[in-house]
Amino acid sequence: MDKKKRRLMMRTVILVLLGAALVYALYTNFTKDTANQIQMGSEAPNFVLTDMDGNEHKLSDYRGQGVLLNFWGTWCKPCEYEMPYMENQYHAYKNQGVQILAVNVGESNYAVNSFVSRHNLSFPVMIDKGQEVQVAYRVDPLPVTFLIDKEGKVIDRITGSLTEAKIQQHMERIKP
Repeated sequence: MDKKKRRLMMRTVILVLLGAALVYALYTNFTKDTANQIQMGSEAPNFVLTDMDGNEHKLSDYRGQGVLLNFWGTWCKPCEYEMPYMENQYHAYKNQGVQILAVNVGESNYAVNSFVSRHNLSFPVMIDKGQEVQVAYRVDPLPVTFLIDKEGKVIDRITGSLTEAKIQQHMERIKP
């Protein structure tokens, strides 16, 4: 009988701890600090990153053009899903004043280069090694895409994978 009581007590303690963890997770998820997120209409944080070909890209150099700024990871399946669509739309819009900049969230050159080669990506792909850009844009979770207009203002933040039709719609929104 004593063994059964101990087992019941242990199960009860574990259940209470799991319940407390669940309540805490729900509380922190629903009370996220949205004040720290980038405000729509505000200036996009500037950055300088080097692409896989060794070219520097400074966001402010793209003034006068729309920029679809995408944060992604090679391990992220939704990120991988949208890359071919981004490639197609990059070719359709790059001569219309809309650019795509893809920022990897700090993986190795080898992993990123392999991914870029496998998907035949031609738009600028950069690695945020120190994750300064990711922090500046408060990126979480992946993928996250920011739409930046020709004045350098953030007009939208999209979380999650995009279809080709959605990418096209977003490119139209930021076309100068």
